[in-house]
Parts: sequence; structure tokens; C-alpha cells
Amino acid sequence: MSLAEGRIAIVVNPASGTTSKEASANEGADRLRALGHEVEVLYTEGPGDATRLAREACARGAKTVIAVGGDGTVNETAKALCETDVPLAIMPMGSGNGLARHLGIPVDLDGAMNVIMEGNVRDIDYCTMNGEAFFCTFGVGFDAAVTHAFSKQPGRGLVTYLKSALTEFLNFNPAEYTINTGEKVLTERAFLVAVCNTSQYGNNAYIAPEARIDDGFVDVTIVHAGNPVAQALVGVDLFTGFINKNILIETMRVPTVSIRCNSARSIAAHIDGEPRELSEKAEITCCHKGLKVIAPERSDTFTPIITPMSNMVRETRIALKNLFHPWAIHR
Repeated sequence: MSLAEGRIAIVVNPASGTTSKEASANEGADRLRALGHEVEVLYTEGPGDATRLAREACARGAKTVIAVGGDGTVNETAKALCETDVPLAIMPMGSGNGLARHLGIPVDLDGAMNVIMEGNVRDIDYCTMNGEAFFCTFGVGFDAAVTHAFSKQPGRGLVTYLKSALTEFLNFNPAEYTINTGEKVLTERAFLVAVCNTSQYGNNAYIAPEARIDDGFVDVTIVHAGNPVAQALVGVDLFTGFINKNILIETMRVPTVSIRCNSARSIAAHIDGEPRELSEKAEITCCHKGLKVIAPERSDTFTPIITPMSNMVRETRIALKNLFHPWAIHR
């Protein structure tokens, strides 16, 4: 199998302040041109540009659109491709890379380009929250508070994220939510409520380890309010894959769900790691197989400890290789 013939658009977000994204995009474009593909490289300049550029590229006849950047860039690019025949490809360059990791797309240039050039197209689900598309997770509560705090920091990366998480954890006050699946109504005081299309937030933090991206359902993870020690252990379970076994966790798998905060008129939320403010209830719907992506065919089953550890070892090797690679895709 190989990448389908036709024009290819590469949408790049260069906003990180480094040259790695542009250099990697240009290297990828050169490899594709060497195979006879017509390639255009498009650069974003602000919020919403990736959606606009991808949509315009499709109007000009692009048959594949490659997103180069983090989860925000991937989210914006994918929005333009929902319910079309144009597949999304990903060169993952963020700190989280939630969608790429769930799909098994490597976070290094060579691995990502190999996946793209193989051209295997999968039909996957996407979701909407009050009409806005998302592809990994929507959340309210603690994870949303961390997202808002993280977005205000001058630096990015895992260390900055963990600092934001610790600061929020020390000051966070859980709220009461009403969660309605159409068949069940729950009113709970929760540390967080996450609605998941994929298994992880990113960085191999598994909020819904058993989530599938093509089953027509979202996995809802409710972390009930508890004492600080119990809630801290939830964080440990995120990275071991045992979160579903934690006594504070309640999960359900449904096609639609609505969430209303009973404690405030306006609450912090996030979509794929991007901060949002909600002044009404969130209505989430899974759109079954409404997006085409270029990704490996995966039949791997998730195994606690084993899957996170194997991913960590593989990505450590990639990081070490990237130290000596001039076109490092992940810095």
C-alpha cells in the first residue's frame, strides 16, 4: 500500500519559536516530492488558520492534508476534513500528541513519514461539543483548570504542564455536575468529568484506557471527589493504565451525553487541551467514522503497565535519536 496520488497540502504551525516544525515540514515535503507528489506547504499565523488553510487546499484539489504541529493544530486541521473524502495525516510535534499516540503514529520524523507514505486510510470517529468538533477529549473540572493555567504559562512541555497541575491541585475545589446519557441521569460532586474519543490526553496519560476511536461511542470518565491522597493516586493510575480500577472512578460508554455544572453559571472546560468557557450545559455527540486518517492498522489490546512502559521505552529511544538528528520532529 502507498500514499494515493494527487496534490498534498502540508499545514504547519510555526508558532513554537523554534525552527524544528518548519524544517521537518520541508524535509517531509522534499521526500514526498521525490516520490512524484505535488506538495504545497502552508503556514498558519493565528487561531483558526489551520482550518481555513486546509479547507482552501481541499477546494484547490488537495487529496491529502498533513497537519504539522501539536494537538491544537491537528484539531484545527481535522475540523476542515470531517465528513469529506480527504484524509488527515499527522506529523506530531506537540508535547501531548494525544490523537497521534492513540493511532500509533510515531513521534519522530522518519516514523511519521513512513506511516504517511504507506498511505493506509482508516475511518475514525470524531465528536462535537455544542457543535464544535473535537477528536480526543473534552473535559470539565480539574483537567480543565490545569489547561487554563497551562495556557497562561510562557513555556510549554511536560514539565510546565506538571507544574501547572501541582499548583491547581493544591487549590482546586470540586464542583457538582448533572450528567445525562439519555438513559441515566447522575448528579455527582466530581473532581473531573472527561468525555473521551481516544484513550489518552497525550504524553501517555491514559484517562480512558479502553476507549476505541471507531466504535461510535464516547467513554465518559468521572473522577469522584475524594481526599487529597486518593485524588493524587488517580494521577499515578493515569500513567500506569489502572485508572479504571481506582475506587474514585466511574465510567460509561455512550453515543451522546450532556453535562451541566450545578455549582456555577460559567465554568472552565477544555477541548483537545484548548481552554474553553461554558455558560450552558455541554452537549456531546459521537459522529461515527466521520473522519478519514492515514494511520497504521492497529489491533493491539491495552495492557496496564505493559502498554505504558513499552510506549515510554520506545519514545525514550526516539528522543535519544532526535538529539543527534538535524530534523528532529519532537523537541
